Amino acid sequence: MATAAQRPQPPTDTAAHAAVEVLAAAGIQRCYTVPGESFLELSDAIDRHPGMRLISTRHEGGAAFMAEADAKLTGVPAVAAATRGPGASNLAVGVHTAMQDSTPMIVFLGQAETERLGREAFQEVDLTAFYAPITKWSTTVHRADRLAEITARAIRIATTGRPGPVAIAVPGDLFGQRVGEVPTPRPMSPPRPPLSEEDRDRLASWLTRAVRPVIIAGGGARAAREDLVRVAERYSAGVYAAWRRQDVFPNDHPLYLGHLGLGAPSAVLGALADADAVLVVGCRMSETTTQGYRLPESDGRTRVAQIDIDPEQVGATKDVWAGAVADAGEALRSLALAPGRPLYRDWSAARRLWIESSAVPSDVELHRGSRMHPWAVIAGMRDALPEDTLITNDAGNFASFLHRGWWYRHANTQLAPTSGAMGYAVPAAIAAKLAAPERTVVAVAGDGGALMTGQELETAVRTGAAVTVVVFQNGLYGTIAMHQARRLGRIAGTEIGGPLDLAGYARALGARGATVHTREELEKALSEAVTAELPTLVDVRTDPEVISPTATMSDLLGEV
Repeated sequence: MATAAQRPQPPTDTAAHAAVEVLAAAGIQRCYTVPGESFLELSDAIDRHPGMRLISTRHEGGAAFMAEADAKLTGVPAVAAATRGPGASNLAVGVHTAMQDSTPMIVFLGQAETERLGREAFQEVDLTAFYAPITKWSTTVHRADRLAEITARAIRIATTGRPGPVAIAVPGDLFGQRVGEVPTPRPMSPPRPPLSEEDRDRLASWLTRAVRPVIIAGGGARAAREDLVRVAERYSAGVYAAWRRQDVFPNDHPLYLGHLGLGAPSAVLGALADADAVLVVGCRMSETTTQGYRLPESDGRTRVAQIDIDPEQVGATKDVWAGAVADAGEALRSLALAPGRPLYRDWSAARRLWIESSAVPSDVELHRGSRMHPWAVIAGMRDALPEDTLITNDAGNFASFLHRGWWYRHANTQLAPTSGAMGYAVPAAIAAKLAAPERTVVAVAGDGGALMTGQELETAVRTGAAVTVVVFQNGLYGTIAMHQARRLGRIAGTEIGGPLDLAGYARALGARGATVHTREELEKALSEAVTAELPTLVDVRTDPEVISPTATMSDLLGEV
């Protein structure tokens, strides 16, 4: 039997290698995948490239979440790859997340061989049609010599305008075909359109004259944090962070007024409701950010202006008084230097209301027996974790305590899906740690989300990603249980069971595990976890009675 050294090596002039060279030239460094038979040569080419890393995951959903989080953190697309029907179906949830979160991603989907297409071959699905609604562009490649060209086009589409995912379906027989020498691809820089001088002067004059100007900043402004601060200070404008974009502006700044998330307290929304000028920057004004498309009000009293790099987003969900198509960073830098002498506005009262909403209540019962109050978990995290910890958070009612109670003082410290996808936190944390190994990375999840993708802890162990996972285990699909209790007066299908030995589950996957019942135990476990060489899951037994910061299950069940 021939040894590995004696076996003939795969050729390096294949379509797969040409595509990988295009990816590497664009600065793409990682591919997340569950290996599949329909893209063998692509996986091999990525694994052999010195500038790229192939990360094999335990589920395609985890792979897609990792690619999305990687790109969201670094600003550079990552690759997610899957095979045909089952693999592509599993991958879709993370691709949809990237679409709603405006995150660039390159998706390769292995397809049935060319000669078998259109005959419902083994695992065949029309992948172009399947992925069209959840991507910026979806296509199928039919010629091996065009794969590099299509890959380059996909990167341009993913990174220009409003960023987002693109999907390339490739019949399995094309990746290994030899295409000859491919010209060295040139690195690509997406265009950053500036704010026109006319728009700058109009917006600057408007903000200068306003009595109560407010800024809503979204993910498009994340890379321009310092410029956003300068604009807010120059025009003495209060700043709100869009849904799950809390790190876009320093939360300890006196002009920060809060987070436009689910269940935002009405008192915190007061400054936005009373504003006469609202500047929306790098934000598509989603349903959650606008509180059900209610705020900001576009009426005679309040004027709304929107700056976005994508013309299709300007005025798409709310009427605007003025719209400008420009890169958020370029626009903010321009506004910061515009002429004029704005008045000082005092936002201390509005900020005080936000601070009060984020404080751990002094009169709350922090735990009942062996069950912790969710507020006590947040308080323990605040005391035990570095303030520049990168937090990845899942979907679930536990997150309402995290959104209110954790202060994002530093840039790039939050990775969270605006799509509300469950199972995001653990894979996202692993990708963040792989992309930035020097960072302290903590995933925060409920038991529902943790059990969807918690098996990726094995991926973390194998790849050396020493993340910390904090699980609020209350035995419920809490968000749905809350809605059921409020609307129906009973719950159905939302009890998960347990308590489960999640710490033991983590240890079975090769990670560390700890079960905690008190704040003291939590702080000790967190302090040890962030310095450990292995990933750690901290299983926090929380009280299912405390379903949100403002309601208990007993109260809701008694209302109907």
